[in-house]
Amino acid sequence: MAEPASDRILEILEELFAELPARLRGSKERVSSGASGALRSFADELGLVSRDDLDELELRVAQLEHRLKLLEEDRGNPGFPR
Repeated sequence: MAEPASDRILEILEELFAELPARLRGSKERVSSGASGALRSFADELGLVSRDDLDELELRVAQLEHRLKLLEEDRGNPGFPR
């Protein structure tokens, strides 16, 4: 004897609810990566730099400032070889 349609519907709904967390996680990751890509593209269009690029530039400036300071100290002490 075939099971009633309402029992089959409940069975299908239970399966869907069991799969829901995994499906939502996958959707969240897809939306998140898509949104990140869109924001990166928009920032590029506006000529904005990324945090990584800014951090790298700040490091390079700090290194140059340090080298300049060392050169200025050498100029102030010409008889003191390095």
